[in-house]
Amino acid sequence: MTDSAASYDGARVRFAAGQAHLRPTRVVPDGMVMGRFSVLSPGTERRQMAATVSGPGRDAGYMALAELDTGWILAPTPHGAALAPSVPGALTVPEGAAMSVVALARFQLMAALGLDRVSSSAGTDTVVVGSGPVALGCVLELHRRGAERIRVLTRRRHTPIGRAPYVATVTNVEPASADLVIDAAGRPDHAAELVAPGGTLGILGTPDETSTLSALAAHRGGWTVVGMHELAATTDDVYQNTYAGVAAWLADHLDVQLAELWCRRVPGHLAPRIFELLGTAARPVEPVVLFDWSAT
Repeated sequence: MTDSAASYDGARVRFAAGQAHLRPTRVVPDGMVMGRFSVLSPGTERRQMAATVSGPGRDAGYMALAELDTGWILAPTPHGAALAPSVPGALTVPEGAAMSVVALARFQLMAALGLDRVSSSAGTDTVVVGSGPVALGCVLELHRRGAERIRVLTRRRHTPIGRAPYVATVTNVEPASADLVIDAAGRPDHAAELVAPGGTLGILGTPDETSTLSALAAHRGGWTVVGMHELAATTDDVYQNTYAGVAAWLADHLDVQLAELWCRRVPGHLAPRIFELLGTAARPVEPVVLFDWSAT
């Protein structure tokens, strides 16, 4: 998310003292457009919110959807803010794409760009750690690349990610048993325990700053460790073209009803309550949460 004041104005959610606070609506400045929907990134935003317990407050948000005269864009700006049409990092949304597909494609984009740096992502014994939106985007991308067996390691029972193609949710994986392990939960130290000798560990979810990996274990295991951050060595054209390709594949291969099952739309004024529930058993079961700011 950009912190440039020239890129957005009037964020509706602010993190302060470890909580999310709703801010009042402001008039959209000349030359800007309203962010009508915004996408929650639960792991990243929980960490950002927690950091304000002892640190400064900050505007909250990950990605926002706004409608221009030329169509919709998906921009890295805060929840409910007005944004500049030329905001850096904005993606053009394919015409006619369902809102659920737009959001899912954004998380699948992360996996697509990261998996481009993994030597083999299909036809191997693959374990994805986590069951949130990053994990969901990852299993969808693995399926797009031809994977026919994907184990998802999660403590959540009856999680919606289990409806994804070729996915089996499991609560336990034997240590040192998987050819490819992708951490989508920000816990690479835990995921590393599952990598088979000569296997690959992909770090897709953003780890905490205190996370560590054993260099000795990686050395002795002959692992390949791949950082899968979406913006690493990625040009704007590749970013846009990959997003368009992923969104088109989802539109052609994914049942719209299933996409809707994975997404929940929440009125924007309820955003602070959703943040309260993150990390608890009462959090939304849907991996993807969209805040709707149209009527607030």
